[in-house]
Amino acid sequence: QVQLVESGGGLVQAGDSLRLSCVASGGTFRTYTMGWFRQAPGKEREFVAAIFWSADTTYGSDSVKGRFTISRDNAKNMVYLQMNSLRPDDTAVYHCAASRTRDYGSAWPRSSASYDYWGPGTQVTVSS
Repeated sequence: QVQLVESGGGLVQAGDSLRLSCVASGGTFRTYTMGWFRQAPGKEREFVAAIFWSADTTYGSDSVKGRFTISRDNAKNMVYLQMNSLRPDDTAVYHCAASRTRDYGSAWPRSSASYDYWGPGTQVTVSS
C-alpha cells in the first residue's frame, strides 16, 4: 500500500510563488507516474500536471502552462509542484496521486481515474 502526504500549501497573494511537495512511502516510487490534481469548493477535481516514472515526460493543464512546473526526485521518493504567478483562481486543495500505469500515452495521465493512490491534500489559497 502506498501512502502519499502533501505539504507546502498556504495563504499567499496573487503573483506569489509556492512549492508543493509530496512524499511517498510503502511502494516502489520510481515505477509510478505521479500527478497533481486540485479541487476548488463546489467544483470537480481538475488535472494540474503529471510526470512519468522516467521523469522524461511531463504534462500540464492549459490553465497552468508557463506558471507551474512538476518535477520528481526518485532518490527521495518526492514529487514537487513549483507554482509561480499564482492567481486567485488557483485556490484549491491540491492532491498528489500515483499511478501504476506504465504507458507513454498523453491522455490517460490527465484523468483522475488513472491513479491508484491519493494523498489527503494541502490547501492553497491565493488572495487578490
